[in-house]
Amino acid sequence: MDTHIEPIVELDDLVARIDQVVAGGPLAVAMTDLDGFLHLNETYGRDAGDRVLAAWADTLTGSLPDDAIIGRLGGDEFAVALPGASSENALILLDEIRSHLADHPVEHAGTELTVSATFGVASRPPHATETSELFRCADEALARGKAEGGGRVAIYVEEKMVLKSNYYSRASLARLSKLAGRLNRTEASLLREALDDLFRKLR
Repeated sequence: MDTHIEPIVELDDLVARIDQVVAGGPLAVAMTDLDGFLHLNETYGRDAGDRVLAAWADTLTGSLPDDAIIGRLGGDEFAVALPGASSENALILLDEIRSHLADHPVEHAGTELTVSATFGVASRPPHATETSELFRCADEALARGKAEGGGRVAIYVEEKMVLKSNYYSRASLARLSKLAGRLNRTEASLLREALDDLFRKLR
């Protein structure tokens, strides 16, 4: 495998580029890095780390849509922007990438190195208006994903938000889950639709 590692960019420069392209429209962003990359470097050496990093960069750049904007912030840390995408869209796409990476070990000196990544996601709407603030939210979600064990995609949750399990009965949640499965939609999208209908009804 040829070693191809993306050059490092400043987050502020990446934000400016995103703002030029998206101009305030719907946007999902993600912050992501590898789980245990420092330990891998220390255990197997820098050559192994470079091969893993190259595979990571190639997986990201080769798997994201053509309009995605990707920047390597340093080491194994990347920032991703998905114009027009919701958090749910981003979660599905990024989890496919996370799963592919985990299922395809990187070979180095006769050893197969299994690699996992964690993503933190935020979107406009609803999490923030400014792109820089979106990335702050995504970074918080990334930290939560790491704290929960890594190897996952975590969506930003505002402290003021209340989990739906706090105000719906178990029976209602079960019905919601069945409906989402039947319609092939997320539970969150169904709840948003119901809330929008309520607002229109009471307007």
